[in-house]
Amino acid sequence: MSKNMLRSLCCVIIAGLIFTSLAACSKVNQANFDKVQTDMSEDEVTKILGSPTESSGVNIAGFSGNTSVWQKGDITISIQFLNGKVVAKTMTKGKPA
Repeated sequence: MSKNMLRSLCCVIIAGLIFTSLAACSKVNQANFDKVQTDMSEDEVTKILGSPTESSGVNIAGFSGNTSVWQKGDITISIQFLNGKVVAKTMTKGKPA
């Protein structure tokens, strides 16, 4: 095997390892989704999943509600909060239609 071919092979292997390790670092996954429990605070959820990709909310008659979404690749986690606490959560896999 030539020196250039060996160098190219090493570069491909290193790039693959870097890509794999970065993908594994994502907090948007099944294990972290399972850690989120009803009545957790928004801060507790953020410690598990990181900052949301998007968030929207509303305040009505003393109640504060919002939905936060975390998205990475084909995984989307959506969590609904009422007065700062988790009341519902969903996780979908696959590209949205």
